[in-house]
Amino acid sequence: MVDKQQQRGRRLPVLTRGVLVALALVGGGLTLALDQPAAQEAKPVPSALHDIASTETSQTAVLAGGCFWGVQAVFQHVAGVTGVRAGYAGGSAATATYEQTETGTTGHAEAVEITYDPRQISYGKLLEIYFSVAHDPTQIGGQGPDSGPQYRSAIFPRNEEQAKVASGYIAQLNAAGVFSRPIATTIEEAKAFYQAEAYHQDYVYNNPGQPYVVLYEQPKIGALRHLFPSLYRGKPVLAADSAS
Repeated sequence: MVDKQQQRGRRLPVLTRGVLVALALVGGGLTLALDQPAAQEAKPVPSALHDIASTETSQTAVLAGGCFWGVQAVFQHVAGVTGVRAGYAGGSAATATYEQTETGTTGHAEAVEITYDPRQISYGKLLEIYFSVAHDPTQIGGQGPDSGPQYRSAIFPRNEEQAKVASGYIAQLNAAGVFSRPIATTIEEAKAFYQAEAYHQDYVYNNPGQPYVVLYEQPKIGALRHLFPSLYRGKPVLAADSAS
């Protein structure tokens, strides 16, 4: 049984973070009142000038951008993606647990490992989705209501080609002035990726009415559908399905 803390009731927006949320369950419905937008506005960005050409059938990418629930959910709806696992990257195996990562002292970031077919979608296109709809790459020290290094914006390249594309793309976006602030995304050493606990997998899909999901994660899926209609697929690829 997962307790309330594990279900991240703490992730509901609170007044100390400048968000006023009134939650009222009326006839089974959820009423929300906010003094600011629940999620950052999706921002279209130009495609990467340099990308990876590949004839391989499968590659992986590891990205971190705040709560892994929403990042996982976004890429589960991307055509060409064959699997997405929520987990931890940047630290050691000994500290790759939710309870330890949430202390912000392990070096881990909440991250996702994306398995994809590079013949259908490129690494550069995954980064375009990452920078435009999956999170706010200019935010330092967290994402939305979640603060701490475990929620940082970070890319963990799997090889030198990915590192070059990622660094070049960040430089391209900064030079073009796409965002009003510099991109805060770090490119970090590709340490091992550790899968998160089972109750974190497919969380947005399994908990569509959870207030945090409604406020912060579902709008990202809508933004993906709006900005990338040719890449959006309605039925997500679930971690539960790939594990079975």
